Formats: sequence, C-alpha cells, structure tokens
Amino acid sequence: MEEEKAKRAARKLEAKKFKHERIVEAGGKRPRPEKPHGCGTSKSASSSKNHKRKKAEPKQSKEQHHRFGRVMEHAPCPNQSRFSTLSIAIPGSIVSNAQTQELRTHLVGQIARAAAIYHVDEIVVFNDGLGKEIRPHFRSQYRNKGKKIDHHVDENGNEGSADNHAERKNDKIKSQEVKKDHEDINGLMPSTDPHAFMARILQYCECPQYLRRHFFPMHPDLQFAGLLPPLDAPHHVRALDRCEYREGVVTEKTGSGEEGGSLVNCGVRNQLVEIDRILSPGIRCTVRIEPRAYTKPGKSLTGKVVSPSEPREKDGTYWGYSTRMAASIKAIFDEAPFQGGYDLKIGTSERGDICVDDESFGKKCMSKISSFQHAIIVLGGVAGIEECVDADERLGISGNDSKKLFDLWVNVCQFQGSRTIRTEEALLISLAKLRPLLFSTRHEQLEQKKNVSEVLSTKDSLPSVVDFSDEEPSDESSCSEE
Repeated sequence: MEEEKAKRAARKLEAKKFKHERIVEAGGKRPRPEKPHGCGTSKSASSSKNHKRKKAEPKQSKEQHHRFGRVMEHAPCPNQSRFSTLSIAIPGSIVSNAQTQELRTHLVGQIARAAAIYHVDEIVVFNDGLGKEIRPHFRSQYRNKGKKIDHHVDENGNEGSADNHAERKNDKIKSQEVKKDHEDINGLMPSTDPHAFMARILQYCECPQYLRRHFFPMHPDLQFAGLLPPLDAPHHVRALDRCEYREGVVTEKTGSGEEGGSLVNCGVRNQLVEIDRILSPGIRCTVRIEPRAYTKPGKSLTGKVVSPSEPREKDGTYWGYSTRMAASIKAIFDEAPFQGGYDLKIGTSERGDICVDDESFGKKCMSKISSFQHAIIVLGGVAGIEECVDADERLGISGNDSKKLFDLWVNVCQFQGSRTIRTEEALLISLAKLRPLLFSTRHEQLEQKKNVSEVLSTKDSLPSVVDFSDEEPSDESSCSEE
C-alpha cells in the first residue's frame, strides 16, 4: 500500500514538472489550442456586432407587438348626450351555484365586465328565494388514505366504521380552525349570503383603483380579488391622465382662505384637488377639472363637484354603474331610484312571446322602445324568472303569468344549441341584441328633434309680415322719370 502511494505521488510530481516546462516555453502563458484561420473574429468586433443586434432586436419586437395588438389609450366616446338609462336585475342565487370562492369571484367579474362594455348604469341584485348559503368548507384529501376501516354493527343495528366518534370530533376541531383561518384582521367573517357577496364584488370592480383602499378595507370576500379582470372604464383614470372628470374621496383637509373648500383625492399624483364647497370627509364625489389646470405648474388644482350623470348627459361618456340590492323581484320595481320608476320593463325567458331576431319585432315593439327614459332588463336564475315569481308570495300571480310584470317578454336566443343558458351568458346575449335597438332609436329621436328645432328657429328669424310701399321708388326700380 505504501509503495502504491509513493508511485502516485511521483506521477503527480512528474505531471506538474511537465506542465511547468510547457508554461515556461510558451512565455509564461498557459498554452491553448489555436482556432482555424478565418473561423473566428476579434473580440471587439464580435462584441460590437452582438451589441448592435441586441439594440436592433427590441425595436423590431416592439413594432411587431404594437402594430395590431395595441390597447386603446381612451375608451371611444359617442359624442352624443344620453339622458336615458339602462339597468339590469340579476338574482344573487347564481353565485351559490359555483363550487369555490375563486369561481364565485370570477363569475361576478364576468357580470361586471359585461355591464361596463354595454354601458349599464345600474345593477340590481335581487333575492329570488332560491339561493343557498355560502359556507366555507374544509376537505381533507387524505382522510381515509391508507387506512383500513373496520366495520361493525352498533346496538341499534347500524353499520359504520369503528373510528366514527373520533372522526366527528376531529371534524369539529378542523371546522373551528377553518373559521379562524377565514377571519379577517378586523374579526370579519366571509359572507354567507350570496347576494351580499355579489354586491360587494360588483362595487369593488366599479370603484377606481386609487379609491379601493379607502372604500374597501381587508375583507374575506375579497380574498381572490386579484382574479377579477379590470373594467378599464373611462372613470378608471390613470395618474398622468388629463381628464375633465375624475372620481375622488373627500379628505379631512380644507383649502386655504375663508372661502376654501374641501380637498379631494382624485388620483392625481402628489396633489389634492380643491372643490367649490365643504363636504363631510369620506364621501365619494365626481369632480370636474378644467384641462388647462393640469398645465399650470406650482398651482393647486381646483374643481367643481358635479353629478355622476353629467359625463353621460354631456357627451355620452360611460361613467360606471351603481349597485342596489332588492329583497324580492317585486322590490326591483317598487324601490326604483328614478322618479316614476322604470317605464320600460323587459323580461327574458326561453318561453318569451317574441324573439329579437324576428322580422316583426321592430314593428311590434318599436313604439314601446322609442319612448322610454329608464329601461330595465330582468334575468332569471338557474330555473328562470318563472320560479322567482312563484317564490315571491307578495306578487299574487303564478309563474305562468310572469309576462304580466313586463312590457316586453322576450326570448333573446330562439334556437339555442344547449338545454340551458347560464345567467352570465344570457346577460351578454341580451345586452348585445337589445342595447343597439334601445339606444339607436333614442339617437334618431334626438336628431329629429334637433332638425325640427333648427327649422323652427329659422322660421322665427324671418319676419311674419312684409310691408311694401309705392310712395318712394326703390333703387332697383325699372322706371325712371325724365
């Protein structure tokens, strides 16, 4: 053994000596194999070429990326004032049909997106009496995995596992742990009412991002709010946008001077907006800011509090929706926020009297559609509007007579390829087919009124009676005295 170790040490020494001799012969540099002539280039030339390529590649990729797939900087504006409103009513029971909270959150996000795309002004979440409570459940995937269950018979003759009593105790302990895990920092529990859950998510989606922290503190219902798609509505402005209207929250600060108004956080970076009056802190308001005020450096922004409907009434700019809860289908119409209620009520059902695609739809329904101010589209739940009417005892009518509640009883998808259409799918179909009919007639009426008013104004400008006199001849008279 000692001889073998000595031989290995001698071989290592010889190898080191040989390596040292080669380094000395090469002039103190470690010898490397030479590359064939013409295959390689100098280091500086190759690095410069790579540098040029790295610079050129991003430009090409940016041009290709933004050529057709660029996102709109601003939502298109109709540039036509709109005084009529569109509302939708959806039962909250559709949320309890989803299996997990992630799916519930995503479902409500789809409804919010559809409402924003088709300019819905109000969403009513009503209780149809068919919903189930939402309960946080706990599932143990490995509960009985690899465990042998010994079946036995009780004193009453019932079969069961020997560990039933112990398992029930464990389930109670685990359910208490789940409740503790779902509790918020403020001691809040997740909503068991599907209608409250849907209303909270809808309000969260509609609120601009810079105001959500103020109006929506941490809550278990918003655990999966990161899955919600953004609305990107016109009132969801960016920090550097120079918009005429902005949503804001009133702060506790006030402007300088005796007539100084409250300061509002409107999402402008590092700057508050002073309004023309003093409001109680914590209120959400719509502020009109002159676009010229953004270009004045060093001066504080000033604005005026206006109605949230002013952007819509001015040039048709969509300014979000309001969310309302109703205790029943009857409360949808009784608690309407508009004076006189809804003058156009549309019910959707697969058993509707008329389909939107029918040629006779325009002739039969245009007289009702053309004269409305506040329209509402009511959608049913899993079982339809008929079951909602049956569940509401205060209405006093059966589900077969549901069409008596509405001005139009419409089937929006006549030859459906599936046995059922989900509520979120029916909402998209209904809005896509009905909204162009609702607002195209309104625009035509406004144009006709403008033309009539212009004709009347021109008539008023002309003199009603023209007097002629023959006492003095005019300059254009053909006869002349000689």
